[in-house]
Amino acid sequence: MALARIIVVAALTAQAATAWSQKAELPDAPDARPEAAQQISASIAAGALHGVVTDNAGAVLEGAHVTLTQAEAKNLAGTAVVRTTVTNSNGEFSFTELTSGDFKLAVTSTGFTTQTVAGKLHDGEDYDARAIVLTMKGTTSEVEVTASPVEIAQAELKVEETQRVFGAIPNFYVTYVPNAPPLTGKQKYNLAWKSSVDPVAFVAVGVIAGVEQATNSYDGYGQGAQGYAKRYGAGFADSFIGTMIGGAILPAWWKQDPRYFYKGTGTTRSRALYAIAASVRCKGDNGRWQVNYSGIIGGLAAGGISNLYYPAGDRDGAGLTFENALIGTGASALANLFQEFLVRKLTPHVPNYGASKP
Repeated sequence: MALARIIVVAALTAQAATAWSQKAELPDAPDARPEAAQQISASIAAGALHGVVTDNAGAVLEGAHVTLTQAEAKNLAGTAVVRTTVTNSNGEFSFTELTSGDFKLAVTSTGFTTQTVAGKLHDGEDYDARAIVLTMKGTTSEVEVTASPVEIAQAELKVEETQRVFGAIPNFYVTYVPNAPPLTGKQKYNLAWKSSVDPVAFVAVGVIAGVEQATNSYDGYGQGAQGYAKRYGAGFADSFIGTMIGGAILPAWWKQDPRYFYKGTGTTRSRALYAIAASVRCKGDNGRWQVNYSGIIGGLAAGGISNLYYPAGDRDGAGLTFENALIGTGASALANLFQEFLVRKLTPHVPNYGASKP
């Protein structure tokens, strides 16, 4: 019996040892959590997408519904990711935290046909869908290229014409769109005209004329209502002629862009130098930086023309005209510094498209 017990105990001990050895040799069971974490990590956003919605006349559309579908991106239910948003008061929309891959946009608005746009988002890309144009009641179309450069420029111009400091003072001659397409000659004239006849421009000229009247500047005009009217007329002529020559006529002739291209990134020093340089250089319609002949010569031309209607005793000679042109260039550099560091913060509803390249 003792021997039998010893044999049984030995057998049980051997069996337990074998089982323990087999268990030790088995690989650890895979942990599902790292794989799940990898899947979640793989689905983390890799890019963004934005654009502007307009009608076929170029007016921005507020409240348009934009649906984004990414067939290759799956949610936890295993179906394609679908997201929706609506355009803001400037006709803009945006999607962030997107994965890379093919996408499709469907844009709808009451009274307009649905427009679909297909494209592909790459890793880390901030995709600009540009201007998506909706037409009145028609058939739905699917396009790869959403609009021509002229249509894109028109849509962006509509946005620029809504830019007002404190919501009131025109801030039309600055674009926050990096590498914005050039304006056509007609668009340059339209921008100059709208800037010149804006109600705020009339008020500003009136205030300046009142100050000149109070200090008796240009005393050849005299005092009273007649003197104020002459000062007002001269002030408005200065503003109108300067804007039309420097902002439309010469830029259209020399194919230069009269707008300030906001930089927005880099060190304070690099941005300051960029802003100062913009007083004597501009972007050509070919996208290259060049000497701002339009602004410099436009200032000289406007100063020369003003000699025709200012009192004889206050007319500038040629030397003083060039001196005033240099002062005007300095004032332009100062204004650009304000644009680069301050004005954007004071302008509501400014689009965020990135930064301009120096």
